[in-house]
Amino acid sequence: MQTVILILGLLVVAFMALGIYAGVKVIGAARRGVDRTITQARRTVEDTTLRAKSLGQVGVSGELAQLRLSLRTSMRATQEALQTGVTEDASLSESLGLFQRLSVHGRELDDELKRLEREPDKTTVSSLLPGLKERTGQITRSAESLRWAARDRARQFADDDLAALNVQIDVEAGALRHWTTATQEPAPGQHPDGSAARSQGPGHDPAEAPGPVRRQGQGQERGRRQGHGRGPGDGEGGAQAITAADPRQQTAYPWQKAARPETTN
Repeated sequence: MQTVILILGLLVVAFMALGIYAGVKVIGAARRGVDRTITQARRTVEDTTLRAKSLGQVGVSGELAQLRLSLRTSMRATQEALQTGVTEDASLSESLGLFQRLSVHGRELDDELKRLEREPDKTTVSSLLPGLKERTGQITRSAESLRWAARDRARQFADDDLAALNVQIDVEAGALRHWTTATQEPAPGQHPDGSAARSQGPGHDPAEAPGPVRRQGQGQERGRRQGHGRGPGDGEGGAQAITAADPRQQTAYPWQKAARPETTN
């Protein structure tokens, strides 16, 4: 009995520990979500304020706001592009590491620009503007270089995949239309282009033909000449020599006697 109670107590403790762990995880996830929402809201408010200052204010304050806005926009776009691409292409992890090092310089410059916005000595701030613009340009150019390189790489992969897919689709379409892609062999005496081979015809010179063809043509010409030299009787005799004549089908002449029927005794 004591063993059963001990086991039940351990189970209760285990369930309580599991519930506490799950509660801590849920609270942590909710807190991170709230922090992320607050950060995005603060960022949106700051960007809107900077955009309004860059458009509404003139002089040093407006130029500082414009520098901060361009810096933040470029860095945020590059960060989103690299973080999205590294999930599909692991080779972008090194580029993401370089961007993190660049982000350190970007945050330092943004903090410096923010301090100079509250600086009352506008003359000193105006003298620092050329150097600030140069630093901002260097950071934004580096960020844009990483961003566009990652985008070009992803586009090239997509183009290669599409080209390979098109080749596979063409092969499959050809296999489905197998009756149209079968090669037809040319018939004997016919050229591959479909035109029949003519050994003799108008304008054909037998002397220019090859040896076997020339001999065949001469034999046909000799046969035609012999055929013209024969008379009608020759043709009938030849036909009778091949097929025996039927007495009933022969033409009756007046001087011929009629055949008597045979009688049986």
